[in-house]
Amino acid sequence: MTPAPIVIFGGRRVTTQRDGRVQILELAHSDHDVIVFLEAAGLDDPERILDSPDSVEWRGGRAHQYETA
Repeated sequence: MTPAPIVIFGGRRVTTQRDGRVQILELAHSDHDVIVFLEAAGLDDPERILDSPDSVEWRGGRAHQYETA
């Protein structure tokens, strides 16, 4: 099974994987932040994929939750 190319961690650090390399984008505080980071990384229509487990993996917390523990 291939991991999702976009991983959103607890604390909401956002990474993307391309050509076998992982790139740390930024620390997100909202879905809007994630969308902006992914657009800047060159993804088209990132809002559409936030709930796609084939594209995005949410780790360390529930999807779309940005509160600190």
